[in-house]
Amino acid sequence: MKVLVTGTAGFIGFHLAKRLVERGDEVVGIDCINDYYDVNLKYSRLKIAGIEKDQIEYGKPIVSKTSPNYSFIKLNLEDKGLNSIFKQFKFDRVCNLAAQAGVRYSMENPFVYAQSNIVGFLNILEACRDNQIEHLVYASSSSVYGLNETMPFSTSHNVDHPISLYAASKKSNELMAHTYSYLYGIPTTGLRFFTVYGPWGRPDMALFLFTKAILEGKPIDVFNDGNMQRDFTYIDDIVEGVVRVIDDVPIGNPNWSGAKPDPSSSVAPYQIYNIGNCSPVKLMDFIKSIEESLGKKTQMNLMPLQPGDVPATWANVDNLWEKLNFKPNTAISEGISRFVVWYKQYYGVR
Repeated sequence: MKVLVTGTAGFIGFHLAKRLVERGDEVVGIDCINDYYDVNLKYSRLKIAGIEKDQIEYGKPIVSKTSPNYSFIKLNLEDKGLNSIFKQFKFDRVCNLAAQAGVRYSMENPFVYAQSNIVGFLNILEACRDNQIEHLVYASSSSVYGLNETMPFSTSHNVDHPISLYAASKKSNELMAHTYSYLYGIPTTGLRFFTVYGPWGRPDMALFLFTKAILEGKPIDVFNDGNMQRDFTYIDDIVEGVVRVIDDVPIGNPNWSGAKPDPSSSVAPYQIYNIGNCSPVKLMDFIKSIEESLGKKTQMNLMPLQPGDVPATWANVDNLWEKLNFKPNTAISEGISRFVVWYKQYYGVR
């Protein structure tokens, strides 16, 4: 199978492309390699995939030195040249993970989110329509649940009250995908990821920030006075879920009713899944687990809840289990331990 994976210099995209290549798929990766966080980490991921920094030219496909079934192209999603890449490679399926990430950054630089997450996604949809793509899988986010307080968060819940532009852009992606599924019959599946963590993770995420600060003997900022819960989901579980979804092309739900509409499906070939660990962890327990893995204690600066943030997340993955026989299960202590081992190795910490 020939698969396009966007965002392959990113955290999830890097791991997903690796997994697909290992199982024998032909993978083309796209990433713009923006500077939202340290680009050296992105280039290091690409190097693991056999792509050297000095090879990269904008718009030019590069074949991996270590995996002949993997090619990489530096490109912005909103670039109109995207359609010509679809025509050149004739993809069977597409997994769109590229996006401008970050809840708080969306308040500082909102126009970047409009370009990457809205215009870029529209470009993906149009390319899928023009090139008869069998299945488009795309990253949504647990952030879409916004002001919803009913726990655990279910794909059957209403998500019309986002509290950040990032969340609104992801909700928009789900609406746009449904429109293309309905009008043009393109099978689409949206994945609401819940706080992904693990080796090669993003430096703006709590696990990375806390680990770095504790190792450097600096205090950590703990928001909402520590009264937070997150459904932390280990990267290997996320990738397993994504691969199963790529292989499972949705069809219209014959039982769907416009009188009582189920937000997670449709008469069109459209599906939404949560991918989360189904086991929220208290922030203080999360910090304690990091301390135990590092063998060091930390000082905490207790802070108020940040604008755009929510105090708790918790994923209901019933439909993921029922349809794909899968639910994440990596324990937080195990996942943190693996991250710490990677972090120390990557940054040369003794």
